Amino acid sequence: MKNIHIGDYVTAFYKTGKYIGEVTGERPGAYVVKIHAVLKHPRQGDLHNPNLVDVPLFHERKALAYREQANMPEKMVKPYEGEIPEYNNTLVTSFQELRNELQADSSPYALKSLDTLQSVQREYELMYGLTF
Repeated sequence: MKNIHIGDYVTAFYKTGKYIGEVTGERPGAYVVKIHAVLKHPRQGDLHNPNLVDVPLFHERKALAYREQANMPEKMVKPYEGEIPEYNNTLVTSFQELRNELQADSSPYALKSLDTLQSVQREYELMYGLTF
């Protein structure tokens, strides 16, 4: 494995989302990362057919929750240095950035993604009391 150890802060990509987290474990080819902040909100839809609407299941994806732990592929984990931003603020910011990007696009994929993001937004408002 790389020069990353348990207790280190890292950035990690997971299913199109990007996070700041803390390494809490190691597995062959992966790190267990506890989430502290959201840098990029996961995209909606089918990972295997990006930007397509006519797929068997158009996935609704929420960001990993605060302190949730996930197995991150080793190649998707990089060291992080700096302040750890507050989770709720990063969730709102990353959500708004994705929504703004989709609103600027009139493709069927963007419109379908905006629909699914509305459900995700309602869940965040209920779970975390956030305002968008």
